[in-house]
Amino acid sequence: MQITVVDHPLAAERLADIRTIESTRPAFRAALEELGTILVYEACREFPTIDVTVTTPLGPAPARRLAHPPLLVPVLRAGLGLLRPALQLLPDAEVAFIGVSRDEATFTPNEYVVKVPANLSGRMCIVLDPMLATGGSLEHTCRLLVDRGVDGPIAVVCVLAAPEGLDRLRDSGLDLHIVTAAVDSHLNEQRFIVPGLGDAGDRQFGAPYHPGS
Repeated sequence: MQITVVDHPLAAERLADIRTIESTRPAFRAALEELGTILVYEACREFPTIDVTVTTPLGPAPARRLAHPPLLVPVLRAGLGLLRPALQLLPDAEVAFIGVSRDEATFTPNEYVVKVPANLSGRMCIVLDPMLATGGSLEHTCRLLVDRGVDGPIAVVCVLAAPEGLDRLRDSGLDLHIVTAAVDSHLNEQRFIVPGLGDAGDRQFGAPYHPGS
């Protein structure tokens, strides 16, 4: 497993905006998208390219293009905040959706939606999930992609990672490239990343409604 921590002043600036409790919901979403652009850019660094020729106003010029547009896989719901910047950089990419919620008693992942092509053989995938906490949801997501034929490294873009989650994914044996803005200290008893940024889904979209609450 490869881990890339993006050490860049602009990434650090946006991460500070995302972490602070003072950021409003619109400010949080805007900073998340800007940081997402930086992280997705880095995640694509080793993607294969093909040589092409383009015509400039002054004549032909050698150029390179991506060999194949990747499949973007936001993990619902928090991963939606990283989808727009990914599509801005990769407008030809297809999008699949995997919904995984965490059981707050057992901390195990519960799958509730899968909209993924049946055959992913030869496809490059970028999984989008802001928080790598226990690693349960990401391991579940990546195993589903492998079961559908992905045989190369899967790029995983997350804003923050916890050591416990990284250890779990490292022990999983999955071929992953984790791209993150920071590796934080630890998980607390509720399995939230410390110091973290809170709940990325709630801070983007508001707390989900539960009847009777």
